[in-house]
Amino acid sequence: QVQLVESGGGLVQAGDSLRLSCAASGRASANYVMGWFRRAPGKEREFVAANGWSTGPTDYADSVKGRFTISRDNAKNTMYLQMNSLKPEDTAVYYCGAGTQWYSGRYRTSSGYDYWGQGTQVTVSS
Repeated sequence: QVQLVESGGGLVQAGDSLRLSCAASGRASANYVMGWFRRAPGKEREFVAANGWSTGPTDYADSVKGRFTISRDNAKNTMYLQMNSLKPEDTAVYYCGAGTQWYSGRYRTSSGYDYWGQGTQVTVSS
């Protein structure tokens, strides 16, 4: 079993930056698909970003492309989401997931992931 723990959330002002971390423990693999999702108040959980493997492709939701960057440190079994130019609409609980569904395209849906963290709150004030 793989355990995932998110950290790095907080309260910031519009235009600020945050870096979220997702630490993996257990039998994690560098070849897992790693993704970030978020759930904003009153909305369903939505795809944010994903990385196919350690040095492989990445994909981003249109709403965050150009502002957010996903990366990994395989030596630390940790994934990061660098969030720049934050907007109030980025306010949400952010979740990281691990799975194996890159080539099916299911990495853009929550059903494409086998493991999830508990989430970390990001609040952006205007």
